[in-house]
Amino acid sequence: MSKTKIHLDNLLRPQEWEDYIGQELIKKNLHILLTAAKNRGHAPEHVLFYGPPGLGKTTLSYLIARQIGANIKITSGPVIEKVGDLASILSNLNDGDILFIDEIHRLNKNIEEVLYPAMENGVLDIIVGKGPSARTVQLELSNFTILAATTKFSAMSAPLRSRFSGGVFRLEYYSDQELSKIVENSSNVLGVNINPEAALEIAKRSRFTPRTANYLLKRARDLSEIEESELNLDIVEKTLKMIGIDNMGLSELDRKILLTIIEKYNGGPVGLSTIAASIGEESSTIEEVNEPYLLQLGFISKTPRGREATMKAYEHLKIKSV
Repeated sequence: MSKTKIHLDNLLRPQEWEDYIGQELIKKNLHILLTAAKNRGHAPEHVLFYGPPGLGKTTLSYLIARQIGANIKITSGPVIEKVGDLASILSNLNDGDILFIDEIHRLNKNIEEVLYPAMENGVLDIIVGKGPSARTVQLELSNFTILAATTKFSAMSAPLRSRFSGGVFRLEYYSDQELSKIVENSSNVLGVNINPEAALEIAKRSRFTPRTANYLLKRARDLSEIEESELNLDIVEKTLKMIGIDNMGLSELDRKILLTIIEKYNGGPVGLSTIAASIGEESSTIEEVNEPYLLQLGFISKTPRGREATMKAYEHLKIKSV
């Protein structure tokens, strides 16, 4: 008996513009951009979204395509390994199509050089042959729009950033109220009832990020089904305790980092590589996944000499400072 494969993450994406919660300023600017392009009968200009993972960059791109009735083709920076790969993708786009490039900062520099004229002039310059007999063939492309996303805006070259004439938009972290609404909407999509108190509790522990909120909601739903209980505050708290998420949204690894700084290195300062070696974790994981949230909460500070735990960290972990 075959089973239909359901991708829950795609299922939880907003399907209509009005259902996308948060990022109000960006939505207003995009509405103007898209409406003006539609009135002129042109494809929208190229747009770049940047910000931490899980804030809705890909979802916005899907909604833009849906809003203007365009086909969207998906790729990512690491996937495009050769100039020929990019040429194949661009030459197969039809008028009005959207090409979404995720993690665009990971594009090879040689590929970037080919992308520039495609974005600016709608042409693809291909070198045919080698050595003295090599020649450039210019291929006309259809009118298309590139929507791109990156989690490392600073890693993009200045020339590439400047090609996004439609706008460069930074996605902001979400408030507890916005996340609570997202949790309620997602629970409706999943076909489960969640009371406002439980939804808000998930929101408070979601690291200001919709993707994390939906992850915690799905795990709470699993427990409520197994225990044949309503998805209430008690179920949410039990779920978060099992996962190891505390009342401030800190994971086991977050707390391990703080405890290492406080207990092994007297609160710091201590270098990132030293912390990583002490807990057996990659430096990049700590720097990219854990540190941003700990910094936002004010639990650590970065100094020229290394990381230091703040008084807030001591208070949260109920440790007396020396």
